[in-house]
Amino acid sequence: MKTICYVDGFNLFYGCLKHSQDKWLDLFHLINNQILHTQSPQSDLIMIKYFTANIRAKLASHGDMAEKSQRDYHRALERLYPDKIEIIKGYYSNPKKEWMLEYVKPPNKKSRIPVWRMEEKQTDVNIAIEAYRDAAKGNAEHQVFVSNDSDLEPALKAIREDFSNIQVGLIMPVRYNRDGNKAKSPLNKRLSKQAHWSRRYISDEELSIAQLPTKIPTNKKPIIKPEYW
Repeated sequence: MKTICYVDGFNLFYGCLKHSQDKWLDLFHLINNQILHTQSPQSDLIMIKYFTANIRAKLASHGDMAEKSQRDYHRALERLYPDKIEIIKGYYSNPKKEWMLEYVKPPNKKSRIPVWRMEEKQTDVNIAIEAYRDAAKGNAEHQVFVSNDSDLEPALKAIREDFSNIQVGLIMPVRYNRDGNKAKSPLNKRLSKQAHWSRRYISDEELSIAQLPTKIPTNKKPIIKPEYW
């Protein structure tokens, strides 16, 4: 069963990878070998579409190091999986200073604090368009979404209604620690009701096993796993 997987990189990072040692993640190994192998054995994963946005050094806590580390990670994925992983980029909006209500009960509209607000743009739209186009072109029999974003509900609903021959799967990018430090998260019901099957976590073990090689040869200098990453 021809399968395309659509990965919301922002959701995956904040749900599973931030503050972990697993950011040098082998996406293909994780999804194909660790998850689909048991969740949907009949799947033939022909492509992963990875949706992300470039880090902006001046806005990152690790500055230029963060920007270079992300760039090296993308290069590593493209080098190892040139025909299996496509990176599709949105962008981060310019940060704006906004005044938000202070968290007090009951709310006091006169009590506000300044915050920086920066948003990732186009990811949801890009996922929706790519998935619907793949369905319309007959590129896949099975579409799997790695996301916890309810904004994708209309896209999944449209695919289910317009293409009854396509199976839809959902993997929630929520880290599950088997030691009990973090329980499995409840399913996003808005998304899961549009899927034929749903998985509500990715385990510590699955993430730690699915890591890229520390050193990846290229025609020039090898790609080395960054210290920060």
